[in-house]
Amino acid sequence: MDNVSKAIIEQLQEDGRRPYATIGRAVGLSEAAVRQRVQRLLDAGVMQIVAVTDPLQLGFPRQAMVGIRTSADMEETADRLAEIPAVDYVVITAGSFDLLAEVVARNDDHLLEILKEIRAVPGVASTEAFMYLKLRKQTYSWGTT
Repeated sequence: MDNVSKAIIEQLQEDGRRPYATIGRAVGLSEAAVRQRVQRLLDAGVMQIVAVTDPLQLGFPRQAMVGIRTSADMEETADRLAEIPAVDYVVITAGSFDLLAEVVARNDDHLLEILKEIRAVPGVASTEAFMYLKLRKQTYSWGTT
């Protein structure tokens, strides 16, 4: 990926609705050239343009990262966990946990229901929940510098 594509991505990371003409002025391309590059980046799976929501504003004040140890194939277990609607992030890890899953919940009772659902997934041997008390940083700006 060249520097112009990286600059386009940076522009969209700042504002995913920024007009192509504005991006073009910032990176030295025409609006049509920016449109073509953005489409190529989307088609290649290099980036997505999505709305990022704030769980607190949507009625999900309880968030947690759940460390999971497995007793079966990690990838199969990860795929099953990814099917749970309240789980918004699943990653296979190295270290004391085989998997990490981020969850969002309406309240503590809902979090307990989610944890029960996670523990019922075949292949889950044990879990440890780390409740978020305050989010200090969350960015989506990696990969361009």
